[in-house]
Amino acid sequence: MPEEDAWAALLRVRDGGPVPDGALGDLFAPLFAPPDADDGCIVIGRLAQTLDGRIACANGHSQWIGGPGDILHTHRLRALCDVVMVGAGTVHHDDPRLTTRAAPGPNPVRVVLDPARRLPATHRVFADGAAPTLLVTATAGGATHGQAEVLRIGDGAIDLPALLRALAARGLRRIFVEGGGRTVSAFLAEGCLDRLHVTLAPVILGSGIPAFTLPEAVRMDQGLRFRWAVHGIGEDLLLDIPLGRRRPGSCEGTA
Repeated sequence: MPEEDAWAALLRVRDGGPVPDGALGDLFAPLFAPPDADDGCIVIGRLAQTLDGRIACANGHSQWIGGPGDILHTHRLRALCDVVMVGAGTVHHDDPRLTTRAAPGPNPVRVVLDPARRLPATHRVFADGAAPTLLVTATAGGATHGQAEVLRIGDGAIDLPALLRALAARGLRRIFVEGGGRTVSAFLAEGCLDRLHVTLAPVILGSGIPAFTLPEAVRMDQGLRFRWAVHGIGEDLLLDIPLGRRRPGSCEGTA
């Protein structure tokens, strides 16, 4: 099946259609599998990193580590999911729109995690009205932030399992955690990721911000070992990793 037709078929899966055969269907089918977790969500994290494991320069600049294939893949994930979620650092450094400009499909609900509520309402995600937007915080304040609705989850720190339950209660069950590294790492450390997509770009920086930030491991068996499938996306490699809500051993007992 031509890729354009396969993508159109995947968009119809959102409305109950069958998952198409072929590479795209195999890659995205897990998004539509019945959830195993009690919260009823399927949560997929995504990072784009260099060969030496960096997701940005030391000053936070990250546009663009991945090539056009990675950008298309990211926008396709947005189109297939109910929610695209990023942390405050991503909004501060990149001012993203979090829409599906590079791929046909609906814009998801945009969720920004800002525990201390430090981001100004002038960022595009709060001001452009392109899609419904939630600012999730752990700090008291008003009920809106620009055009975004404010949702308080936790006190001082955002309670990620409680956030997933709150999103599911709104009918938002396919959750795409797009970044940045600290946000994806927090979901991984909490055991809140069903799947992880990591784009490996043919770039060496030699310095910069690491992809994952987790409690220190003191033994190799505290790492999280997994199987993966490798897909070519343009000049980059996409690593598709099933996690099933498992946590690294270094994170056990840290919640």
